[in-house]
Amino acid sequence: MPTIARIGFACAFLFAAGAALAQESETVEEMASPEEVSKVAETLSKIGCTAPSVEKESDDLFEIDDATCEIGQYDIKLNGQYKIIVMSIDE
Repeated sequence: MPTIARIGFACAFLFAAGAALAQESETVEEMASPEEVSKVAETLSKIGCTAPSVEKESDDLFEIDDATCEIGQYDIKLNGQYKIIVMSIDE
């Protein structure tokens, strides 16, 4: 294989790998700290729900997928003051 072709192939491979890594980093959610999880759990307990995990979407938005509640399974979002802003049934 000529040197130019090898360089082109190497560049294409590196570009594809870089794009895959960039896309992966955009989809990874940050998990809430133990203190934040405790505050979220306190709020959820008031309505009879528990959270399997708490994702931190931003400094003022927490997301709980598949929360187990006395009335069913829900996806819940809380703001930075740990108040529920969205609660939707998870069917």
